[in-house]
Amino acid sequence: MLNLVLFGPPGAGKGTQVEFLIESYGLVHLSTGDLLRNEIAASTPLGIEAKRYMDNGELVPDSVVIGMIKNKLENTSDAKGFIFDGFPRTVAQAEALDQLLNTNGTPVSGMLSLEVEKAELVARLLNRGKTSGRSDDQDESIIENRINVYNEKTLPLKNYYAAQDKHFGINGMGSIAEIASRLSDAVNAL
Repeated sequence: MLNLVLFGPPGAGKGTQVEFLIESYGLVHLSTGDLLRNEIAASTPLGIEAKRYMDNGELVPDSVVIGMIKNKLENTSDAKGFIFDGFPRTVAQAEALDQLLNTNGTPVSGMLSLEVEKAELVARLLNRGKTSGRSDDQDESIIENRINVYNEKTLPLKNYYAAQDKHFGINGMGSIAEIASRLSDAVNAL
């Protein structure tokens, strides 16, 4: 089973490349945001619990998110693999994910980290802001802060996966096809 964690700063092209990876490798996209919305809409016990935290402006605890991931894994047991998008975000989450996947005998195969120069990220996000209507993509100071927060928060995760020989830095500069080709090379090497 192929289990990938896709990482990259805002504007790195994760949304574009995740579609390529899903189609090319037959993976199930596992977005924690989608999981939360689906569980809440279905009024599952985990969804009700998550909504209670969210309604109070609190972060949903890792245990609840891991529970949702566990449910998704169990409900798609015929999958060729999964691509984790937006999770894990902390070392504690990565450890919890490893524990869950290792219990099933299907560990993380690799962390693919799209690496893009800061000036390019800012340009991409400002361009996206013109068409998306997202206010956080229209203010350069907010964009720079988001990139800085990403860099501070994800460095421990890169180190965590690198210690397991599972971190693959992917050059995220160039055309969509060039980046997809680099991703394919990394995945095929797994």
